[in-house]
Amino acid sequence: MIVVKKFQSSAVHESQIDLAGIREDALPLHRKVTYSFTDLAGNLLYCIMSSYILYFFTDVYGLSAGIAGTLLLIARLFDALDAPIWGIIIDHTHSKYGQSRPWFLWMAFPFAIFVWLLFTTPHLSETAKVVYAGVMYILAGISYTGVSTPITSVLPNLSSNSDERTVANSFRMVGGNIGNFFAVTFILPLATALGGSNTRRGWSLAVLLYAAIAVILLLIAFADMREKNIQRTKSIPIKQSFKAAKRNWPWFLIVTANIIFWVGLMSRSSTLAYYFQYNMHNADYISLFNGFSIIQVAGMASIPMIVKKLSKWGTTVFGLIAAILGQFMMVIAGNHLIALLAGWCIACIGSGIACSMFFAMVGDTVDYGEWKNGIRASGFLTAIGSSFCIKIGSGLGSFIPSIIMKAFHYVPNHAQTASALGAIKFSFIWLPIIIFAINIIPMFMYKKYEEHELVVIRDLMARKTQEEI
Repeated sequence: MIVVKKFQSSAVHESQIDLAGIREDALPLHRKVTYSFTDLAGNLLYCIMSSYILYFFTDVYGLSAGIAGTLLLIARLFDALDAPIWGIIIDHTHSKYGQSRPWFLWMAFPFAIFVWLLFTTPHLSETAKVVYAGVMYILAGISYTGVSTPITSVLPNLSSNSDERTVANSFRMVGGNIGNFFAVTFILPLATALGGSNTRRGWSLAVLLYAAIAVILLLIAFADMREKNIQRTKSIPIKQSFKAAKRNWPWFLIVTANIIFWVGLMSRSSTLAYYFQYNMHNADYISLFNGFSIIQVAGMASIPMIVKKLSKWGTTVFGLIAAILGQFMMVIAGNHLIALLAGWCIACIGSGIACSMFFAMVGDTVDYGEWKNGIRASGFLTAIGSSFCIKIGSGLGSFIPSIIMKAFHYVPNHAQTASALGAIKFSFIWLPIIIFAINIIPMFMYKKYEEHELVVIRDLMARKTQEEI
C-alpha cells in the first residue's frame, strides 16, 4: 500500500506523466446527454417523494403531521444505513458491463415499482397504514440508493479529466433538474386529472406513468454508458473500503457540507406546499413556484464557466450566498407575486449551483483517497458522499419542520392559527437561510485541498507509470 502523508510531488517528473492524455480524455456529447438521463429518471420519482411525501402522508393518506414527520425521520435514518452497503456492493461488482453501469439495468424496475407502491394507498386500519407507509418508504428509499449511488460512483470512472467530470456532472444536474421540474410541477394537476375527486387513485396513476418513463430513461443510459478507469479498481475487503476514508479530510468536509445543505434544501421543499396553500391562500402557487424552479438549469449550465473564475469551492459558496439572498427577497416581497417569484428564482439558482458542486467534488475525493491511502473505493466514498447525505439531510429536513409545525398546532386541511402560519413561514423562509449560512463554513475549509488536486492527479499518474515500467 502506498501512503503519502503530505502534499508533495512524485519522484517521477511531470514530463514523464501523460497529463496531456488526461486532458484529452473527453466524453462524447451523446454520452454526457445519456448520463444526464440517469439523474433525470432518479429525480422524476425521488423529487415526488422528497417534495410531496410529507404533504401526501398528511393531506392525502390521512396521517397526522407528528406521526408523518416521525415516520419520515425513522425511515430515513434506517434507510441511510444502506448507502455504505450499496457503495461496498458496487466496489465489489465486476461484470461485462462494468462496475457501476449494470446497476442502472438491475435496479430500474425495483425502483419504479416501490415508488409507485408508496403512492398507492390501500384502505387499511390506522396502525396498518403507518406500517405500510413506513415499509414502502424504506423500500423506495433503498431502491433509489441502488440507482443514485452508481450515478455518482460511475463519474470518476467515465474520465480521468477533472474538468470533463465537472462538465459531465453539469449535464447530469441539468437532467436531474428537468426531472425535478416535471415531478414537482405536474404531479398535482396530473393526479387531479387522472383521479378526479378520488385523490388516492389519481396519485397512484400519476406516479405509475412517471415510473414507466423513469425505467425507459435508465435503460437508455445503461445502453450508452461506458466505464474507462475500472482497470485501476480492484476488489477490496470491506475493511479496506472504510480505510479509503481514513484521513481523507476533503471527503469528510464534503460529507458534512452535503448533509447540512440537504437539511436546508428539504426544509424549504417539504414546506412549500403548506406555505402557498395556507399562508398565501392559493394552492395553485404550489405548481407555479415548483415550475419556476426549472430556472436552476441556467445556474447549472453555467457552472463550468463559474468554476474557471471562482474554483469549485468558491462556486459552491457563491451558490449558497445566492440562495440566502433569494430567501431574503421572499421575506421582503411579502404577498407580491412577482417579487416572490424573483426571490424564488434566485434562491433556486443558488441552491442548484451548490447542489451540483457537492456531487462534482465528492468524485474528486475518490482520487484523494487513493492518493492518501492507496485504496480506490469509488462506490463506498461516493455512496456516503451523495446518497447517505441526501437521505440523512432529507430526513432531518422533513422532520424538523414537522416538529416545528406540530409544536405550533398545525392541523391538516383546516384554517391555521397565526402561530401555525408563523411556524410554516419560519420553516420555509428562515430555516433554510440559517442552514445555508452554516454550510459556508466547511467550504472555506475545503479550499486548501482543492488547490492541491493537480498534485494528487500527477502523483497517481506517476504511480501508474512506475507500475507499468
